Amino acid sequence: MTGIIEKPRHSETSNNSYSTRPNDMTVLGVVDFADCDQCSPYPNRWSSIRDHISAPAAEFMGAFILCLLGCGGNCQANLSANKSVSASPAGDAVTSNLSWAIGLSLGVWISANYSGGHVNPAVTIAFATVRGFPWRKVPIYILAQLLGALCGAGVVYATYFKAIDIVEGGSDIRTIAVSGNLFATYAADYLPSVSAFFAEFIGSAMLLTGIFMFTDKKNGPLPAGVLPVGIFFVILGISSALGMDTGAALNPARDLGPRILTAMVGYGGAVFNFRNQYWLWCPILGPIFGMIVAAFFYDTMLYRGLESVTNRPSEEAERHHLHSCAHTKRTGVAGIV
Repeated sequence: MTGIIEKPRHSETSNNSYSTRPNDMTVLGVVDFADCDQCSPYPNRWSSIRDHISAPAAEFMGAFILCLLGCGGNCQANLSANKSVSASPAGDAVTSNLSWAIGLSLGVWISANYSGGHVNPAVTIAFATVRGFPWRKVPIYILAQLLGALCGAGVVYATYFKAIDIVEGGSDIRTIAVSGNLFATYAADYLPSVSAFFAEFIGSAMLLTGIFMFTDKKNGPLPAGVLPVGIFFVILGISSALGMDTGAALNPARDLGPRILTAMVGYGGAVFNFRNQYWLWCPILGPIFGMIVAAFFYDTMLYRGLESVTNRPSEEAERHHLHSCAHTKRTGVAGIV
């Protein structure tokens, strides 16, 4: 039957050690399934399951790495500044920015070949809105990204909770100003709400522009492995130039996942009540709107690929194309005859 691999058959008089000889290349365990068009693409049951979950799993792992290194960089740089924790600081704003840049580049690297390397709900929504990414995949991608970010932040909290106890002044004390802002993002006190939204909007627009720029074939085909390196420099530039006002979330999952984690471990509802639901309209809606606008602008002005909604042929163009093709085929047949 098609799709089923037949195991080697042995006669009753054959040597029973046949199937265990390590140098025999006919053993089923060394069969190359890729060379057989009639064989099942799944050599075992788990490979079939993995084929269906690999994309969200890759997004989970990418977001996990992003927040593990990013939140970890924040904690090391800020907690080590306390003399009761460390004799000398073990980081600063530069190392924090580098941690986020490395975290995103590695997150994209591990997930790019399996899910497209979004690692960001705003990127997923922008691709679905402008580039034809299937909307049916958007919810599971966002859920995987959110859970990955939450788990990454959770591992960081478990690593540094003793240092947080010392800096906060006790295990039962948790405040946003001292340690909560090492996980989620919060606007600076001097910053008006409109300016906070704009900071996230413009930073996220720049990130999406960088992604489109690196993946645009008109800019030249990228050698393997260069995209994550390019993303590293984009994030490093954005966080170094535009990160002071709001912390440059640029990613709803990167903010909401750690924010939920802080609410769970003792920071309470204050993480959501800050500035009248700041968590929703700034680090979530800001990146989403910023990336959608940037995607439309890039594709309208520069991009030529047909997967973009801005380049889909009109009905008139389709009719003209069909007429031209039919005419060419008739001419070709007449010429041959």
